[in-house]
Amino acid sequence: MRNKIQQAFGTAAPLVLCSICLLLVLNATSYAQTSTQGITTSGANNPPIQFNKKVFSWTDRVYITVYAPDFNSDPNLIDTIGETQDDKVNVCTTGHCIPYKLSETGVDTGIFSGYVDLTGDPTQKGTSGIDGYGENPSGTMSTCNPTCGPTGGMIPSTGNDGVSVSFEYSRDQTVTGSALIRWHVGQIQWLQPSYPSDGQGVLQIIDPDMSINPDALNKFDTSVWSDSDSGGIKLAMTETDKGSGIFQGTVVFTTQYASSGNRLHVSEGDTVTGEYTDRTLPPPASPSGQLRLLATTTVGTTLPPLERVPASNARIIDSTGKTLGKITVGQQVAIVSDVTNKMKRDQAFAYLVQIQDGNGIATSLSWITGSLSPNQNMSLSQSWIPRSSGTYTAQIFVWQGVTDPNALSSPLTIQIPVS
Repeated sequence: MRNKIQQAFGTAAPLVLCSICLLLVLNATSYAQTSTQGITTSGANNPPIQFNKKVFSWTDRVYITVYAPDFNSDPNLIDTIGETQDDKVNVCTTGHCIPYKLSETGVDTGIFSGYVDLTGDPTQKGTSGIDGYGENPSGTMSTCNPTCGPTGGMIPSTGNDGVSVSFEYSRDQTVTGSALIRWHVGQIQWLQPSYPSDGQGVLQIIDPDMSINPDALNKFDTSVWSDSDSGGIKLAMTETDKGSGIFQGTVVFTTQYASSGNRLHVSEGDTVTGEYTDRTLPPPASPSGQLRLLATTTVGTTLPPLERVPASNARIIDSTGKTLGKITVGQQVAIVSDVTNKMKRDQAFAYLVQIQDGNGIATSLSWITGSLSPNQNMSLSQSWIPRSSGTYTAQIFVWQGVTDPNALSSPLTIQIPVS
């Protein structure tokens, strides 16, 4: 076999002319299509070595396939490569290498496949672990005697690393391919924007870095709380499929009982918050870096934000309660409007009044804060004394708080002539 290769290629022959090519793919269907369609490995769009992913996580499973027709030694048997000095295969990460063998995907295909598991590096996160409670990947490296594979091989990696595969098809001819290993930024979301107050909600977290065992459904806990229970619960997040990196947890909402397990106490109109602390961040973050991610949903009957505490009937009144159409300089008046809490729960608010002169310059800003019971109506007012004549504009805002400018109503305006 070695003499056959040397006679066919020569040491100076370009790689694209050789009949030994390498291709990394995912499954047997892909292999069959590649062979049937006669795909070659020449050209920039079809490099000699390919990976099923461009970027792996530190505990991913890496599928490897070598397309080497000349090593199809027996058309009636399933051959292997990687077991002799003439067809060595190595899989490496930074500082680690294991010799590997690959098996032909079928009789007479000339395509050889297998996979290795990246096992992470537990020293990167130390005792706090990737979940904050000490859970870490194993960092195991296989002992190969003389080779590992075609499956089950394990090799350590970090969150800022690379994986390479080399195939030495003769004593002095080797082709290699490599891909990145990186940590990912996690994502968190509720599957629905709102849920019934006595229903169930599904929280989803996507982070491939937390899938530390490709043969298991990995799990971790995260925090969930509501307006009615700020202490909340620890929710178990379970991987949806082996190696998927997608985790989901179901919260049972209740208006009658205390929070316990995956049951969370809520009230009508509550905001429910899910939290995820991502402890495996890609560069330029350091290995000790963390990122707090939040996702919110609502429970019960919900209203659009500007319809929760609508303001109406804006007017100017004097000290006797008489509505005024115009006022004079130095006259004390009150700027009044009516507000109604449309929510089925208590609602804190801030009622702000801003006065602008004819040039649009703010000359006065005042506010009051309070809380409205469900369906409560109230007339709110702020006093004002004009210091000069002109036409002024009063703007009325209803917010959740003075420092929380989430509007509960559309703003109102009044033109005020002052003589």
